[in-house]
Amino acid sequence: PILANFLHIMAVILGVFGTIQYRSKYLVLYAVWLVLWVGWNAFIICFYLEVGHLSQDRDFIMTFNTSLHRSWWMENGPGCLVTPVINSNLALEDHHVITVTGCLLDYQYIEVVSSATQIFLALFGFVYACYVSKVFMEEEDSFDFIGGFDSYGYQAPQKMSHLQLQPLYT
Repeated sequence: PILANFLHIMAVILGVFGTIQYRSKYLVLYAVWLVLWVGWNAFIICFYLEVGHLSQDRDFIMTFNTSLHRSWWMENGPGCLVTPVINSNLALEDHHVITVTGCLLDYQYIEVVSSATQIFLALFGFVYACYVSKVFMEEEDSFDFIGGFDSYGYQAPQKMSHLQLQPLYT
């Protein structure tokens, strides 16, 4: 999850840069990332609601079995009271066992609401990126160089006959 959030921050920075600098390629990259971001958040929703064969009991899905980390909202949710269990045989040497009680909303539902909000924002950002990218591409196509092919565009001033170059004979 930390890696996905880091990549999302980088994609948002590229999207903002592409908008400011009129770079449609960065906006297209941002739009492609948002499709992946929606997929990631849909997975998070399915994971916390335990859809299909997904289960929160399997730590290796989110942490690749590298830590005992759980959701931050598990301990810090609204109204949650965290009590450490002293002298527990279940704790590893660098971890402690806790009990969490009194939460107004379970952490799973907070994670689901957070991911649903991310999906909504990503859909809005996708539409924005596609529209602005289209506008930028149209502006690139309609640019007319001085003295270009358009008859209604810029017309170079006509030279006076006495200003025209005449060949010199010596």
